[in-house]
Amino acid sequence: MADRMRLAKYLAHAGVASRRAAESLIAAGRVSVEGRAVTDPATAVAEHSRVELDGRLLEGPERRVCFAVNKPVGVLSTARDTHGRATVLELAPAGGLRLYPVGRLDADSSGLILLTNDGALANRLTHPSYQVAKTYRAKLAGGPIGAAALAALRAGVELEDGRTAPARVRRVGPGEIELTIHEGRNRQVRRMCAAVGHPVTALERVGFGPLRLGRLAPGDHRRLTADELRRLRAL
Repeated sequence: MADRMRLAKYLAHAGVASRRAAESLIAAGRVSVEGRAVTDPATAVAEHSRVELDGRLLEGPERRVCFAVNKPVGVLSTARDTHGRATVLELAPAGGLRLYPVGRLDADSSGLILLTNDGALANRLTHPSYQVAKTYRAKLAGGPIGAAALAALRAGVELEDGRTAPARVRRVGPGEIELTIHEGRNRQVRRMCAAVGHPVTALERVGFGPLRLGRLAPGDHRRLTADELRRLRAL
C-alpha cells in the first residue's frame, strides 16, 4: 500500500463505505483528519493518520486478503442475491471484511474464482487491458472433437458480438478440451464451442492467471500465499 492515499480511498479501505459514498460523507463535513474537519475527498492521508467519522476514530485500512474458491454448479458469483440463492461469499470466511468476487463465473459453471477486498488487485485482474488468462475444462456434445473444430477455436470464432481472439486449445479426451482465453465476454467459452458444432455440457474453470484449481474440492476455499499474490500483482 502506498505511504499516502486519497481520503475517500482511505475510508473505503477502512470498510466505512464505497468510494463514492465516502466522498459524500467527506463533503458533508462528517470526517476529520488529525482533529480538523476535511471536506475535500482528495485530501492525502497516511496509513496511520488519525481519521475520525462523526467523532469515532477509524482503525485504518482493512487488511488485504484474497481467497481461491472452487465454486460448485448452482452457486452464484455475486456478492448478494435478492432471491436468497447461495453465493460464493458463503464459501470463504470474511472475518468481518467486505469481500467480493473477482469477475464472474456462470451459475451453471464450476471451478476457480477469487474473493478479495483488494479493489486494486481485482481491477488489475479483470480489466481488459491486462488480458489475464483464464483456463477452462469443457465437456462437449456433438461427438469427438476433430482437428477442424480445434483449428477454428485456435484461430478465433465469429460470434454475434464480433470475432474472438485466438484461444489456446488442447484435446484432453474424445469429447473434452482444455481452452485458455484472455477475453471476458458473456458465456464466451460456451458460445465459442457451440459455434464450432460442439455445445458445452459441463464447464469448469481450472486456471486464473498463474493460479490453478488443483485439488481444491467443490465448495472449499484456501487463502492465497504471499508468493501467489506477488505473481498476480505482477501480471
